[in-house]
Amino acid sequence: MPQTDPHACPAPAPPPGSRGVDEILTAARARLDRLDPERAHLSCRGGALLVDIRPAAQRAAHGTVPGSLVVERNVLEWRFDPRCPARLPQAVGYDLPVVVICQEGYTSSLAAAALRDLGLHRATDVIGGFVAWRLAGLPVLGPTPPPRPSAPAPPVTAGRAPS
Repeated sequence: MPQTDPHACPAPAPPPGSRGVDEILTAARARLDRLDPERAHLSCRGGALLVDIRPAAQRAAHGTVPGSLVVERNVLEWRFDPRCPARLPQAVGYDLPVVVICQEGYTSSLAAAALRDLGLHRATDVIGGFVAWRLAGLPVLGPTPPPRPSAPAPPVTAGRAPS
């Protein structure tokens, strides 16, 4: 845990009725039947839609889950609200089983709770996110590691014939 700087300004008093992010996360998770990676994988194999909300840079750096639907967090509600003209073709009703995955399982909890607020009562997320999914040995694609040379390149001799 970081040390408190004795010279730092004290945090401002929060406005009445506000909640800290830890309180918001706890409340969101209380509404979800969160799935460990193995249960999430089985759920998706049974027809649930796995939705990867990570930004492109995270997916490129860490990999993806084959078959997941990429819907970045900033447009999630518009893509899954059955009432919205910007919805995805998959967003046909409120009984859609959606499993949200992010990098470590924090943002996905807030996102799944937002989907529940829209009425998608079966929305949930993956405990531990993509990191836990990969550690569980479940299917992933990428990232593609940079190629390693098989043998060192021969030295370059500028215009001389090798001796």
